[in-house]
Amino acid sequence: MNDDMKTRPETTAPEGDEAFAWTDDEPGGAATGDATSGNQQWLSQLQAMIENIAEQAGPFLRQVSAKAAELAAVAGEKAGPVAARAADLTAEAGDRIAERSRDFATELRRDQAARAADAASEASADSGDAASAARDESARD
Repeated sequence: MNDDMKTRPETTAPEGDEAFAWTDDEPGGAATGDATSGNQQWLSQLQAMIENIAEQAGPFLRQVSAKAAELAAVAGEKAGPVAARAADLTAEAGDRIAERSRDFATELRRDQAARAADAASEASADSGDAASAARDESARD
């Protein structure tokens, strides 16, 4: 196994494409002007590509928007009856709750009136007992 490794030739890293290699040997030399014009050319090509994509994407985006609007319309049509049924059920439940609340309020008022009547009768009975006790006391004296 060690013999195989020794007989294998060493591979060197492949050299890159020289079209993108650095060619300016002089710092701040004439190549800087060439690089600036090259950058401007790249930017203009990039801008042209973006404009081309935008032009081609316009009709596609309109089609997607139209399909989304159609789907929303279908969803609205299908949701309408469900929403109407939910509204009916809510109205029925609201009526039942309101009726129970009215009955409960009536019971509370009736109980309160009965307590007030009991309290009044006890108070009159107590005052009657107190008056008779006072008469008894004055008669004994």
